[in-house]
Amino acid sequence: MQELNFAVLGAGFWANYQVPGWLELPGVKLLATCDRDLSRAQALADRFGASHAYADPDELLRNHAAELDFVDVITQVETHRALVEKVVAHGLPVICQKPMADSLADAQAMLAAARAANVPAFVHENWRWQAPVRRIKEILDAETIGKPFRSRLQFCHAFPVFENQPALREVKHLALADVGSHLFDVARLWFGEVSQVYCRTTTVNPTVRGEDVATTLLSHRSGVESVVELSFSSRFARDPFPESFYVVEGSEGSVTLSYDNALTITTRQGVETLKADPPALYDWVNPDYALVHCSIVDCNRNILKQLRGEGASEMVATDNFETARLVWAAYESAKTGNVVRLNHDWPGLMDLQDG
Repeated sequence: MQELNFAVLGAGFWANYQVPGWLELPGVKLLATCDRDLSRAQALADRFGASHAYADPDELLRNHAAELDFVDVITQVETHRALVEKVVAHGLPVICQKPMADSLADAQAMLAAARAANVPAFVHENWRWQAPVRRIKEILDAETIGKPFRSRLQFCHAFPVFENQPALREVKHLALADVGSHLFDVARLWFGEVSQVYCRTTTVNPTVRGEDVATTLLSHRSGVESVVELSFSSRFARDPFPESFYVVEGSEGSVTLSYDNALTITTRQGVETLKADPPALYDWVNPDYALVHCSIVDCNRNILKQLRGEGASEMVATDNFETARLVWAAYESAKTGNVVRLNHDWPGLMDLQDG
């Protein structure tokens, strides 16, 4: 197997899980790291065996573009466009973290830059690779509960995420951009594209800048209505973090996902409860985030399939752009109080209907 060399731009919290997620896969080698704080870049390089560490991405790319097979951008969202454009200008495939961009215009520009350079671009959307999400997709594809007509996707908790990711306190766009991008993507995976979006947001925690609670109604072209509930400020007797809860109703029954990834399928034939296998505990996984961290490996494996020419990846940026459209349509709806109608030929304009 040909070894693929990669570099990472960004050496913060998530890089400590994204990098070992790559190294779990055969034939992948970390060549270089970069962070504006050189000491963090060096620490990441030392931990995972990279030969080079930089504070300047331009210097890294000048020195190593010819040796690299892809670059993973693991930085704050406001930097994604500039860094993606730098990478593709060197003719290198690029991956960036979700959310794809800090605005829809930036997301469009990133797609245009990759297209002009004729290189693939991907967005690392690991949520859809969580085992329960894939299992529910199998159930829906098999029409076990008939034709779906309504769903509820919920990620509501009070886990102290701001302690290990303090930068989240200062972001202008929080719940919808940080977690909404995940659940909107899951809804698209299960039910297809969306025609209308309606959203309401609020900020409950006075120590954060962005919205920490959001409720969104997605109207899918398939006829399914999805309610997406997000909260960083919901306290329960048992905090569900990092689990999501899902309910899908269909013409012949329902499927639900509850605590401990317990799947329950209800049809006319009866009730079946399936206990999901626990996530693999790689030695680099934080147990508090195990379900999320383990999905990184499967997401990376899917990207590698395309990079190795073995098939198409689900993670292409052109697909994730549709998720980005939903994120920014939700912000527009929350701002105006209107339903946002998405013309599938869009981006550029939104047709607003009075709410």
